[in-house]
Amino acid sequence: MPAVLRQRIITAVLLLCILVPAVLSSNRIFFVLVSGILVCAAVWEWARLSGFPGLSAVFFGLGFGAVCAGLWMSGVVFASLAWLWLGVGAAWVLLASWLLRVGSDRWLVVPRGIRLAGGLVGLCAAWLALIQARAIGVNFLFSVLVLVWVADIAAYFSGKLLGSRFIARRLAPRISPGKTWEGVIGAFVVVMAVAFSWRSLDSGQGLDSQNLYSHLGAVSPWFLALSVVFLTTMSVVGDLLESLFKRAAGVKDSSGLLPGHGGVLDRIDALLPVLPLAMLLCSN
Repeated sequence: MPAVLRQRIITAVLLLCILVPAVLSSNRIFFVLVSGILVCAAVWEWARLSGFPGLSAVFFGLGFGAVCAGLWMSGVVFASLAWLWLGVGAAWVLLASWLLRVGSDRWLVVPRGIRLAGGLVGLCAAWLALIQARAIGVNFLFSVLVLVWVADIAAYFSGKLLGSRFIARRLAPRISPGKTWEGVIGAFVVVMAVAFSWRSLDSGQGLDSQNLYSHLGAVSPWFLALSVVFLTTMSVVGDLLESLFKRAAGVKDSSGLLPGHGGVLDRIDALLPVLPLAMLLCSN
């Protein structure tokens, strides 16, 4: 087994040994603590990508941890935050529409303080959405996470399969040359199949909560289908934007915190827009 692959597997197993018990635990503080540590590490990485290296990046990471603790103790984490999901979701859509058109060079024109602040708001919103998703139930949280995971895996394999048989149409060659339209189409198809299958299997199973797809399907099957397409698109957008930010910073990975995987941001980039948007769509 190649050393890099072995390293990836070991890191993934260690992460699962921490994350799975945290998600399944009935102790909310355990989940809040583990997720808070991860998002603080992501803030440290984001500060470095935004041009705040060294101790200043550490300061922002620790400061963000204090903010998370304050939000938890004040009860804000369980307040109605539909306004936040709407604002952050709209910001993701507008940012993607602009940056994916103009490229990474224009991103560097934005003052680094504004870049840092925008990332902090996005990470905070994603963390709050994660906590509220877990409060709804494990089934609901996993259905959101699986949407992102399935989209990523399906895009990779369908891109490889269809790209080898046909002319691979690059999705954003200046940002992430490996991503193709064939991969995105494959992600849409597979995630849609998972969504409708999970919704049908969810009924009558005595689970702790409804999944994301049951919530969306309760409005109408068309709302479920359109929402799944939208969330899958934003999953791809989150991945593309992080690649753009790294390209602008001149780095391959957001950090080396996760051997074989890069950094925390490299693992959660697609989740950052999807989590608040999923909460928004379920707040109807």
